[in-house]
Amino acid sequence: MAKFVVAIDGLAGSGKSTTAKGVARLLKFFYLDTGAMYRAFTLKYLRAVKKKGKISMTLVRELLFETRIDLLQKNNETKVYLDKEDVTTAIRTPEVSGFVSQVSAIPQIREWMVAQQRAVAEGKRVVCEGRDIGTVVFPDAQVKIFMQADIKVRAQRRQKELGEKNIEVDQAEVVENIKFRDQYDSNREHSPLKKAPDAVVVDTTYLTIEEEIELVKRIVEDHLRKTHGVKSLL
Repeated sequence: MAKFVVAIDGLAGSGKSTTAKGVARLLKFFYLDTGAMYRAFTLKYLRAVKKKGKISMTLVRELLFETRIDLLQKNNETKVYLDKEDVTTAIRTPEVSGFVSQVSAIPQIREWMVAQQRAVAEGKRVVCEGRDIGTVVFPDAQVKIFMQADIKVRAQRRQKELGEKNIEVDQAEVVENIKFRDQYDSNREHSPLKKAPDAVVVDTTYLTIEEEIELVKRIVEDHLRKTHGVKSLL
């Protein structure tokens, strides 16, 4: 069991990842990038499709059985390894982004991933983000945040993020991808995206990254004061 969990859920491009990384850095918590784990398996899935054509559920189970995903943190950066291969950049391509929601919706994959994420968090103080962190993965998380923002702002942020990784993509394509992911994630049958009843809603439309991080950090610190009488667990 994790020692302390800050669960950040929300819409695609709402700032979850950047905020989670920043809060984890400031609080000296482990940053559990659940989205990167799903992207890593999506990359493996797409590679298998190219080799074998149509994939059956039997093959999906075989892929899960042989898959290893590791998150290694160094100098405040998270490196993602898929079967010991560094896929940190490969998992951020438009191809993976355009298919990760469908792969993530497969119940067998989500069940496997939840177990993996809980194992990674074992004994740690973690900040993690995704779409079902506070509702499914860590329903007993001490702090739950739900982030949202205007879709145009989210598209601009995602395009900038991709550009910094030398991945050029048209903004209209990014908007359509985000719209699709919002609808797909919110309406899927298994572990849909939704706000936990006890989550604090944070709208990041008009906030800078620094303001987002500081706001969530303050929410965590307020919780620690109320429950532990301290500002941090260091």
